[in-house]
Amino acid sequence: MMGSRLPPAALSLKQFLQRQKVLGVYRSMLRTIRQVPDEADRKYLRDWAREEFKRNKNATNQDAIRMMITQATNHLEELQKSLLLAKS
Repeated sequence: MMGSRLPPAALSLKQFLQRQKVLGVYRSMLRTIRQVPDEADRKYLRDWAREEFKRNKNATNQDAIRMMITQATNHLEELQKSLLLAKS
């Protein structure tokens, strides 16, 4: 028989929603990075984003996670604005 795919300690609703938010920001960040025209810059940004998210993947403090989501969202918005300015 196949084992259960659920983790030993299931997430609470609040943790689940926060996790979805983190994954959404991460996906948006990677999608936005794909629009960077220079390959070297794209690689640098992709590696940076992956490292930041990996470094913080075991964080459990809800306030700290909320702060990191805010920081990541701010970085994402700055990158999107820079890309818009570069295109105009």
